[in-house]
Amino acid sequence: MSYLVLARKYRPRNFSEMVGQEHVVQALTNALTQQRLHHAYMFTGTRGVGKTTVSRILAKSLNCTGADGQGGITAEPCGVCPACTEIDSGRFPDYIELDAASNRGVDEVQSLLEQAVYKPVQGRFKVFMIDEVHMLTNTAFNAMLKTLEEPPEYLKFVLATTDPQKVPVTVLSRCLQFNLRPMVPETVFEHLSSVLQREHIPFEPQAVRLLARGARGSMRDALSLTDQAIAFGSGQLQEVAVRQMLGAVDRSHVLQLIAALAAGDGRAVVETVDVLRTHGISAAGTLQELSLLLQRMAVLQAVPGMGADPSDPDAQQLQALATRMPPDTTQLCYSIALQGLQELGWAPDEYAGLTMVLLRPLAFHAAPTGGSSAPSPDAAGTATAAPVAERTPVSAAAAVAPAEPPAQKHAATPAVTLQPAPTTDAAPAPEPVPAAPVPQPPAAAPEPVPEPELANPSAPLPQAAQLPPQEIPPWMDLPPDADEAPDAYASRSALPEPASVAAPLHTPETAPQAVAAQPDAAQQAGVVVPATVAPVATPAVQPPAQGGDRALGDFWYDCVTQLLAAGSISKLTRELALQSQLLSRDDSAWQLQVASPSLAKEQNVQRLAAALQQAFACPGLQVQVGAVQDTPQQRNQQLSQARQRRAEEIVAQDAQVRALMAQFGASIVPGSIRPLEMP
Repeated sequence: MSYLVLARKYRPRNFSEMVGQEHVVQALTNALTQQRLHHAYMFTGTRGVGKTTVSRILAKSLNCTGADGQGGITAEPCGVCPACTEIDSGRFPDYIELDAASNRGVDEVQSLLEQAVYKPVQGRFKVFMIDEVHMLTNTAFNAMLKTLEEPPEYLKFVLATTDPQKVPVTVLSRCLQFNLRPMVPETVFEHLSSVLQREHIPFEPQAVRLLARGARGSMRDALSLTDQAIAFGSGQLQEVAVRQMLGAVDRSHVLQLIAALAAGDGRAVVETVDVLRTHGISAAGTLQELSLLLQRMAVLQAVPGMGADPSDPDAQQLQALATRMPPDTTQLCYSIALQGLQELGWAPDEYAGLTMVLLRPLAFHAAPTGGSSAPSPDAAGTATAAPVAERTPVSAAAAVAPAEPPAQKHAATPAVTLQPAPTTDAAPAPEPVPAAPVPQPPAAAPEPVPEPELANPSAPLPQAAQLPPQEIPPWMDLPPDADEAPDAYASRSALPEPASVAAPLHTPETAPQAVAAQPDAAQQAGVVVPATVAPVATPAVQPPAQGGDRALGDFWYDCVTQLLAAGSISKLTRELALQSQLLSRDDSAWQLQVASPSLAKEQNVQRLAAALQQAFACPGLQVQVGAVQDTPQQRNQQLSQARQRRAEEIVAQDAQVRALMAQFGASIVPGSIRPLEMP
């Protein structure tokens, strides 16, 4: 007797043997039990999920007569009566299968429908099963519509397709549609293990897992791959042999790649890719396995213990990697791996494309890509960096005066013309940039300026006070701020241009004056403030109610503000400065605290230390990870919220705005008011 392949030998013979399609089995079982039978069924799904198998079991359930020949319609066919055995062997005269892929014309469909007028020869029902029904022509579909809608009571239609989108809606509306889902790897693994045990074939669990993942949701593909693996391994399934047969990447290599990405070790990444190239392992398979493990790590990070598989020998190592790699880095690597799968086809070389994809997370996180990984923080969670100004040169615009000696308390504003740090003879020190003068409002309005001619576009624009009221341009019909003199707008052309190094946004002495209550000049003048261009006074930055020493917070805010204005820091270094809190500063070092571990990397700390040493003679910088309560970013957010509230108050309190609202029943659209700072 010839060998019968596993996919045919272990085809389910009844609903209880089907795996992975419980939703379809439950619906059909209840329908057969309650005798609520439809005349047309359509089964959809990818290849090898059981569409033809379900149709044959349904045909046996409709025609089963039981072992004694007295049975009726049942959800549990006996499998021994003539109807059941002949349907399994393909010899039952009342069960007709039509392959629409090779019989797709109207003549074949008409020939099938001609048999519908005859009652069943042997069984209780006549069943027409049309496989790959989406391959039929439009004429063939039209020919079967009437019979499909109102067939004889003894006729049942069963349609199967892998592409239901190509089936006309007129056919879909006449059928009960069941979607057979792809099998999950765990279900395939359990079924394959059961089959191998019944076949008395020794196997390794990891080898069966590889076959389950390689099946891509198809049970038939899984059984076919198992047949191939048994032949390849001389009657047994070993992980090494199955990997070689499938061309799958060894998971140890992928775990090494993840460990290198977590440590920021670019050399280890490149060396591992070279090993994959030497062994001829697929780059696409590597990225697929990488994305699979990263997904499991993300689940472990979000819900600890939920993604762990006790039977997986790599579960402990995966748990350790999930602890070492920050969640944001895991998400970034997962997205890059999926995007890299699409880019591999465009790369000039498969492994060159794989190398670029794996190096991309290191570039995004600005991690060192040399031979050694970034040093981990110490037991206290700090990363210490000595001032290394020579590593990160600061431009001359960043040179502003050194801060006060640490022994003195922080004054209102660092009196700062920040001088550059001493340099060697080989590198001459840049000349200091003078601090920008603080603009002062003019004592009196400037002299009237005559109207410029069109030939001189560079001449200053006319002042609003010199034009008749009906000729004042709308952009000049703006009221002054509540905190500004009424004639300030008329004299803005006389203000000096801002310098390259901006002055601090506030000082402790002048902060209360910035929000002092003053009469609303707009209401006094009776002018409506436009909601989108209302000039709003800049409130002072107020630190959080709780969050440490306010003097330290003011000092750190001023330092960060001047570094940003000078352009001394950027990218991740800028985020580190904005999101950190100054805990202390003394003669030995300044100590910062930041909430995000990814910002406290050594490279970011060194760059910030170099900028602080150049601008403020910072003796050293220590950064630790922890909760923050008073950061420059939080203060900027408070400033933005205060300006927004001030703008809304100006518009809401305007007399003409209130009159319009009362007269026309109008209202201010929420979110439509945007405060703008005047230049």
